[in-house]
Amino acid sequence: MMRESSTAHLVGGGIASLSAAVYLIREGFAGRDVHVYEELDVLGGSLDGGGDRDRGYVLRGGRMFNFSYVCTYDLLSHIPSIDDPSKTVRDDFIEFNERVKTHANARLVAGGKVLDVSSMGFRMKDRLDLIKVVLASEADLGRQRISDCFEPEFFQEEFWLMWATMFGFQPWHSAVEFRRYLYRFVHEFPRINTLAGVDRSPYNQYDSVVLPIAAWLKSQGVQFHPQTQVTNLGFREAEGGTIVERIHLVESGATREIPVSEHDLVIVTNGSMTAASTLGSQHAVPELDRRKPVDWTLWENLARGRDDFGNPSVFDDHVDESFWESFTVTCRDPLMFRLLEDFTGNAPGTGALVTIKDSSWLMSIVVAYQPHFRNQPEDVQVFWGYGLFTDKPGDHVSRTMSDSTGADILTELCTHLGIADHLPRILETCTCIPCKMPYITSQFLVREAGDRPRVVPEGSVNLAFIGQFCELPEDTVFTVEYSVRAAMTAVYGLLGLEKEPPALYHGWLDPRVLARALETLFT
Repeated sequence: MMRESSTAHLVGGGIASLSAAVYLIREGFAGRDVHVYEELDVLGGSLDGGGDRDRGYVLRGGRMFNFSYVCTYDLLSHIPSIDDPSKTVRDDFIEFNERVKTHANARLVAGGKVLDVSSMGFRMKDRLDLIKVVLASEADLGRQRISDCFEPEFFQEEFWLMWATMFGFQPWHSAVEFRRYLYRFVHEFPRINTLAGVDRSPYNQYDSVVLPIAAWLKSQGVQFHPQTQVTNLGFREAEGGTIVERIHLVESGATREIPVSEHDLVIVTNGSMTAASTLGSQHAVPELDRRKPVDWTLWENLARGRDDFGNPSVFDDHVDESFWESFTVTCRDPLMFRLLEDFTGNAPGTGALVTIKDSSWLMSIVVAYQPHFRNQPEDVQVFWGYGLFTDKPGDHVSRTMSDSTGADILTELCTHLGIADHLPRILETCTCIPCKMPYITSQFLVREAGDRPRVVPEGSVNLAFIGQFCELPEDTVFTVEYSVRAAMTAVYGLLGLEKEPPALYHGWLDPRVLARALETLFT
């Protein structure tokens, strides 16, 4: 039975908080009683996207979707489409992906040519090591890195290059997280060479997901508080458990406190993978901001002296292991897109990732369906890319990726793709904006049980954690699905409802899925 509730306070304006607001309203909360506190003046968190023709567009990252994202598609089924309110955002996704099919013809390239990736390139030792990781328990793997489980040759093989760039793994990341991905996406194992199982959003994720959810929440009366930093929470211990009794925040530069009753809810997004991101330009290198941002200091304040609130230092004190760089290219001339389409054999939106195997930066690009932004003019095209190894000199420019301007990155990319003859025109008509992200894969760092807090900590009366840094057994971080599932778990748990989020898709229990995966493993 739902207990008495009055007000819900959601800390953070990303997809986790927006999802929690939706489910609170679905479970009977009035919109006016739901408050969302966001440090920035825009919602969406890591699902961002913006810009224009002249300045250039910017995406810090891009998210893939999948039929197994049952919580995400449930969320989107409750939100009216901006383009046609008689439909839902989920309808928009389904119709778009039925019309624009993903099947990469150029998943890996090297030497300016497309590589044959019909085989994963495994040696027998690698197959046995992979099976050993799958059969191990999370307790067995403990704090091991992926590189502790495989020989160095494994990290040069086609499987690793495609799997790592699809999901963002590095050899030094957690073997536990790698194992979770093997289970969670076993159904994608046979088609990682084409990414044919990937769903895409009709536009970038801000325009396709955040904008319609925020519009619906505002229509329901949800109270948004931009430029508001929550710095700490005040607690009291009672016979029933730990109760949040006040919220400390800075709103538009003014410090104040909000009293909280035990019947109110406080739902906190702890940590942020895109915190402290910085942008460069066509001619400027972005700085790497190592200062601890408020997204992380809040969690550190909450966890100080408490084992039940996790260990943020595991994730926010290792920037050298969680940092990589993305870039967004705005083209005001169709040449670049024509060259990319000729090279890959894929029309925009059908090719997913193109990874340059012989790039010292391990560069990948994604050429999305156009337009990728709602305000994008017809004569402009946009694509996105990233590099996982930012501290190595380029193969065609002398600087590291971390020390490169947008023009340097375009030069490196075009030379790898064999289209350097067109560089003068490309550099004149295209704008490349690089973005440094110090914490982008912090959720993959080596950890152990307890480093991420439970969604509703043991004994918590009115506090829950959501986002990428709470613990959801079996599910995989660095996905929109993880944030939405955490939000559903928090709402149902704090309200004492006898319901749970939809069950995870367990593809490994399907004999047909497992058979196809094993066939791929030994091809």
